[in-house]
Amino acid sequence: MSQLTLRLINEQFAIHSLSESATIPGEVFSASIFFIAKTFDEISIVLPQSIIIDSDEVELNWQALEVVGPLAFTMTGILSNISTVLANEKISIFAISTFDTDYILVKEECMNTAIEALRANQYLVMQ
Repeated sequence: MSQLTLRLINEQFAIHSLSESATIPGEVFSASIFFIAKTFDEISIVLPQSIIIDSDEVELNWQALEVVGPLAFTMTGILSNISTVLANEKISIFAISTFDTDYILVKEECMNTAIEALRANQYLVMQ
């Protein structure tokens, strides 16, 4: 696999959990960046931490690395390789994929270690 570039997004994120029957708060849609996932059991919303919404649970102080894309659907192992590098450093992730690219969220206090580990494994990380 050729060298991939990741870009640190200058934003703190919150990861919210809501019940599967909850209404998505309108504030979410005014955010500059947000991610929504709905399953049969829950709704997950990731958005800038500066936007406060009512949720059942929330995880604060996440930062995101964007895999600079667009990435072809034929590319394999992108998240697997990145998550392996970070797992070897005992860094937990929250991964999100979009049509064009992937985002890897890491707790803020682990981000410097994550960037160092990725760079040591031939990833270019822009800050």
